[in-house]
Amino acid sequence: MIARSRILAFGYRAVASLVIVIGIARVSGLWTATPTWSAFLYYTVLSNVLCLAWMVLSAITTLRDAQRHGWIGASTPSPRWAAAVMHAITVTMLIYLFVLAPALFTQPGAYQPFTLTDNLVHIVTPILVIVDWTLFVPKGRLRRYDPLLWALIPFAYLVFAYTYSALGGRFAGGTTVPYPFMDVARHGVGGVAAWIVGLTLALVAVGYVFVGCDRLLARAVTSPRASRDPHPTDDPAPGR
Repeated sequence: MIARSRILAFGYRAVASLVIVIGIARVSGLWTATPTWSAFLYYTVLSNVLCLAWMVLSAITTLRDAQRHGWIGASTPSPRWAAAVMHAITVTMLIYLFVLAPALFTQPGAYQPFTLTDNLVHIVTPILVIVDWTLFVPKGRLRRYDPLLWALIPFAYLVFAYTYSALGGRFAGGTTVPYPFMDVARHGVGGVAAWIVGLTLALVAVGYVFVGCDRLLARAVTSPRASRDPHPTDDPAPGR
């Protein structure tokens, strides 16, 4: 069952957008005289930017639908894209919690995990997006192969990072890779490949957990009127 209140959805998405902006600004120093533009080379920040764009677009869609159809109903630009964005930022949270932080991940400088800034971009933003999907996105629109498509987002980042490095680009502190598990010099090609394969399998599995939750939540919708709602954002078309 989803919360069919566009007032609540719009308010939530507006506040969530503001929180995500704060996280991005803090991690990149946008509010300082010398912003750290290299922060935007990292998957963490890029995935937060993706979430910001999606949350703003979702808020605009909600407001548009409210003007056209009233404040009762569900609104999203696309249920399938909503899940893709949720999975992309979940990748950020899970790798941080289960790979980087436990290993006392050290970036150039005295990196300390679980600071306010780290929590905002690695934990708070993912939770905000997951809650938005749970409460406000119509369910039952995901397809069985969607988790495989979602995996293309982190793979696109891997291609970007290695290409950027190969062309002479450097990440914070002059490092050649953004994250230690991508370091071929340290782990070898086989070691890095093992990391990538292992993480891919884990993240695809998480994707199928989301698909399973989508199916369960869709079955929880007991009102037959919900399936006949003529509002365009509730129609299966946006998920195609």
